[in-house]
Amino acid sequence: MKKDKAIEAMRRRYKRLTAKLAKMGLILQGSITERVILQRPARGEGKEKAYGPYYQWTWKRQGKTVTVNLTASQAREFSRAIKNHRKMEEINRQMRELSLEILEATTKGVTKRKRKP
Repeated sequence: MKKDKAIEAMRRRYKRLTAKLAKMGLILQGSITERVILQRPARGEGKEKAYGPYYQWTWKRQGKTVTVNLTASQAREFSRAIKNHRKMEEINRQMRELSLEILEATTKGVTKRKRKP
């Protein structure tokens, strides 16, 4: 009886995780980097100048690193999508663990042979 309740609790948790996935917004892999370029003056001439910030999105496509320059507003939207992707990966990891627990609890495995003395 306890086992049945535990399995049902796991199934309910699994359904909650699938609902979270369904509500998730846009997803995107990669990372956003903010860059600032510092220009140092020649000896004794003026002050150091900073240019930027510039935003770059970097990700892998077919095993190769791809980098794209973004505007500040693009960087904000892309960052949200990247955070969603990371949340999705964590939810998927939890769903895989729950799936294994449920399957092990609800299916019968191969019976082991008895060893001969």
